[in-house]
Amino acid sequence: MEGEIHRALGLTDDEAVQIERLLGRQPNHLELAMYSVMWSEHCSYKSSRVHLKRLPTEGQRVLVGPGENAGVVDAGGGLAIALRIESHNHPSAIEPYQGAATGVGGILRDIFTMGARPIALMDPLRFGSPKDPRSRWIATGVISGISGYGNSVGVPTVGGEIVFDECYADNPLVNVLCCGVLPVDRLVLGRASGVGNLAVLLGSTTGRDGIGGVSVLASAGFSDDAGAEEAKRPNVQVGDPFEEKRLIEACLQLLDESLVIGIQDLGGAGLTCATSETASRGGVGMDVDVTAVPRREPGMEPWEVMTSESQERMLAIVTPEACDRVLDVCRSWEVRATVVGRVTESGRLRIVDGWDGKVLADVPAATLHEDAPVYNRAMARPAGLDARQADDPSRLPSPPDVGSDLLALLVDPSWVYRQYDHQLFLNTVVAPGGDAALLRLAGPGVPTPTPDDRRGLALSTDGNARWCSLDPRAGTALVVAESALNVACVGADPVALVNCLNFGNPEHPEVMWQLSEAIDGMADACRALGIPVIGGNVSLYNESRGVDIDPTPVVGTLGLVEHLRRRPPGLNLVDGSSIIMVGAVGSLAAAPSLAGSRWAVELNDHRGGRLPDLDFVLHARLLSLVADLVGDSSGLVDGVHDVSEGGLGLALAEMAVNSGVGFMVRGVVDHAALFGEEPSRVVFSVPDRSLAEVRRRVESAALGFVELGRGFGDRLFIEGLVDVNLAEAVDAWRSWLPAALGVELSTAD
Repeated sequence: MEGEIHRALGLTDDEAVQIERLLGRQPNHLELAMYSVMWSEHCSYKSSRVHLKRLPTEGQRVLVGPGENAGVVDAGGGLAIALRIESHNHPSAIEPYQGAATGVGGILRDIFTMGARPIALMDPLRFGSPKDPRSRWIATGVISGISGYGNSVGVPTVGGEIVFDECYADNPLVNVLCCGVLPVDRLVLGRASGVGNLAVLLGSTTGRDGIGGVSVLASAGFSDDAGAEEAKRPNVQVGDPFEEKRLIEACLQLLDESLVIGIQDLGGAGLTCATSETASRGGVGMDVDVTAVPRREPGMEPWEVMTSESQERMLAIVTPEACDRVLDVCRSWEVRATVVGRVTESGRLRIVDGWDGKVLADVPAATLHEDAPVYNRAMARPAGLDARQADDPSRLPSPPDVGSDLLALLVDPSWVYRQYDHQLFLNTVVAPGGDAALLRLAGPGVPTPTPDDRRGLALSTDGNARWCSLDPRAGTALVVAESALNVACVGADPVALVNCLNFGNPEHPEVMWQLSEAIDGMADACRALGIPVIGGNVSLYNESRGVDIDPTPVVGTLGLVEHLRRRPPGLNLVDGSSIIMVGAVGSLAAAPSLAGSRWAVELNDHRGGRLPDLDFVLHARLLSLVADLVGDSSGLVDGVHDVSEGGLGLALAEMAVNSGVGFMVRGVVDHAALFGEEPSRVVFSVPDRSLAEVRRRVESAALGFVELGRGFGDRLFIEGLVDVNLAEAVDAWRSWLPAALGVELSTAD
């Protein structure tokens, strides 16, 4: 094509030919720009769609599955819960504060687009080594961006993860999950209908920030060229949380008054995405007057207006009769509202220069949304993986000081989550730092529960690249199992899952093999545990200097508590109570696997071995048992913690430092039994009065039961292995993260 414009816009030669074939002519620059953003990896999932179809997406509670702005499940009692997870990895690498802040803004809009009020955020984060100054700059900037936007807009951040690993140097992972609650009858979808209806643009003016972000940032890795990376900075959006807050309230009022037929947020690909997707989903066309779009910068070209990703904007489809009331509602919230489009019967998206002016672009709407290319890319098992799996870390010598190794694994994330307000709405029952967040199913627009009808929702985000780099299929299944167990540890039954699949360059066959295997592992676990996948996001081209990140599928699991009778005990030990472990447990002298464990990878730089097996049937029984024990109104257990990263040793240590009570444990034969990360295990602190009943329930569920010892005193004592002062453990736990990031730890912390 003349001037090879399509290549500059990120389209391949074959894609350019395909566009010509669809249009029956050569596209102009505006049309090419529109296809380039809509056919990007971020918007079209062209490299992953063929694999994502294998995920289980249906379930009894599922009201809306993948394909809409957010998944929605029926929570009973006329209420529904909307859930979504997204990535803002590449923007955050370029401009950490705004990249993370606008990631929060975008995920919020995905939720209230469905008619739900956002009630909680979570932020799984991954950065390079904190020894690297740039990685520290990225980490602190991202945390500040999430805090600055979430706190200002008024939605609590109730949990997440923070992981440091060299593979994320220069390519951080900033994933953001949002959950919202809505009356079922307020559910609205992102589609246009009714010839003659109007498309009203709500919110901020349109500028040059974020132009082509999905194609420039989300579809390419990072190079050594500092100038090239600096040139990408204008592609990062700029957020305004106060505008977002007004937009939330205006949109929810419009939905409450039934003034909106369809609504869509303007995220990736901006106005092009919102107009083409609403038209395509509704089987209609749309004319858009590009001159009517309010702009914040002079001299913007039509292609800039149509592909800008300026934040805090929504597109609402309304009838002409309702338009005046829509404008009045928006005016009352000081939200700008402008008619920019009309629904037509043509099935085409036309961009016009004034209603009676020149037609600047004319394409079938579905070709932007539904006809993007689908690639079944080459796949290959990574060279050397068999040798890695054969190199088991059991060959590593026992550490000279097991206690020191245990302290080295202790990390308190509280400095991060104390930057966030996690008690907005006053519904947070279990705050950040536990196995999962737990919130009352209540809030603005939600009926006040009666004493007999108190319900809750639990949220957990989990990922483990150490496991998935060794075996993407088995590792991802283990991640799903851990996430489900985390919500069970606060008394909830897991009911739905969303995913954020963070992988390297899809043009590398090894990366596509990792992605395909991870999806199969997720499908295996979700089918076996009865957890439907209701939405997700794929983030590809996560590479820097030609090196791909380790495969990092992150899952967010939603759980429901039907009767929230008491606050879950959490990571707690009680002096004098028994410590037991239940689940896939037998003799503690059995040789466990250290493959993919934090002890092997972080402390010994050993990344080999075979992951432990996961028994789905046993794990499902464990989920039910744990939720039952934790939710029992009589207080059968006074502490609970799943055994996962860091193994039994870290689970016990985290319970000790969180509660201020030490422990005495016997029967752990060696460091492998202490640090191995076998799945399907939970530690409980149990008072003597209920120990027999707990044991009866465990055995009735055909699960293993092992008495480990007791909560006691001011030392962490594991016979023959560990004898550490509790105060020393608390100091190591609290000080590592602030010291690593170079921030002051105040007395309040």
